[in-house]
Amino acid sequence: MDVLVIGGSRYFGKRLIARLQAAGHRVTVLNRGSSPAPEGAFHVIADRNDETSLRTALDGRSFDAVVDQVCYTPRQALVARRVLGPLTKRYVMTSTVEVYEYEDSLAPVPEEAVDPRTVTVDTGLPWDDPQFAEAHYGEGKRQAEAVFAADPEFPYTAVRVAHVLGGEDDFTGRVGHYADRIRAGEPIAVPAVNHPATYVYVEEIAAFLAWAVEREFTGPVNAHSHGTLTTAEICAEIEKLVGGRTVFREVEVGEVSPFSFARSYAMDNSRATRFGYSFRHVAQWLPQALSETVR
Repeated sequence: MDVLVIGGSRYFGKRLIARLQAAGHRVTVLNRGSSPAPEGAFHVIADRNDETSLRTALDGRSFDAVVDQVCYTPRQALVARRVLGPLTKRYVMTSTVEVYEYEDSLAPVPEEAVDPRTVTVDTGLPWDDPQFAEAHYGEGKRQAEAVFAADPEFPYTAVRVAHVLGGEDDFTGRVGHYADRIRAGEPIAVPAVNHPATYVYVEEIAAFLAWAVEREFTGPVNAHSHGTLTTAEICAEIEKLVGGRTVFREVEVGEVSPFSFARSYAMDNSRATRFGYSFRHVAQWLPQALSETVR
């Protein structure tokens, strides 16, 4: 297969590219030129926000599949749909669990809880403002999905990725936040009612995306390992690695630590498993994942 990956220069994106290449696919990487393409991949330099630039860069090309790692807003989705729709047989968007940011369900949340066909798209919002886009990350992804879903002829799937753990190259700093405080015995701010959440190992989400490229299902799909994790379970494993002591401080309002949730919206991955993907359980990879990042 000829596969175009938009973005993908770090974390699970680079692992995805390696898996696609190992499976024998021809990979083209598109970015703005800030980082080189991995060895063996064809490199296309373009600004995915600039429709003219994107059309020019991809003129004469076609693909069996596109994996869009960096579609964050409905404006970006509109450009992608117009330019890439005629060029690909399959479009895989990396979405997020944060599309469920308004949900609060004790039961695992299925995909239909947020149907992109019913989501209102507002391209008039200041999506080009980085601060606005970051503050409205979940809403941006939700509206981007809605743009793709609005065209019944567009062969897309939106992979709603759970919180990712693992890898020595975890750039988020979230595990480090806990490790630093546990080492020093400093308080970790958590909500008074702290709900568990679903997670996925960095290698597993790369494997899932590579698997999804070769499938034909469309629409949203939740991607996460079986089981849930609490803040306490994550901290207990980190404490084994770094020593120190875990101290929680409950807060009613204000900023809490990452991986601490005042609402419950663990995802349901049964749609993906029905399609044939076999996820691992979080208990199988958690110690290794945290060790990779902490050490």
